[in-house]
Amino acid sequence: MVKRLVEFPLEQGGSVLVEIDEPSAGPVTRGLGKDHSVLVEQAGKTFEDATAAITPAARSLIARLRAAEDAPDEIGIQFGVQLSAQTGAFIASVAGQANFTVSMTWRGAACG
Repeated sequence: MVKRLVEFPLEQGGSVLVEIDEPSAGPVTRGLGKDHSVLVEQAGKTFEDATAAITPAARSLIARLRAAEDAPDEIGIQFGVQLSAQTGAFIASVAGQANFTVSMTWRGAACG
């Protein structure tokens, strides 16, 4: 696969360029660089639409962790996100498995 740039328009105007590893499937709009060797593909959805599924997924995991009997005071989640011109954002995998890092903090909890 060849790295390429996909331009996602922003809802408030402007756009963001994202480097993607997948075969080209959309229209190429223009070249970048002095030799125009880097082509930019126009995405079929806005950046906000492409990333819309990520927030509910994170909120769902946080809600489940907060519902624990001894819920932590703080919860942090880290995961990789990949963008696709066709499917939008999805949680990235490492070696065939989804990769989440979860941190939880309890303050002043009595032990024992």
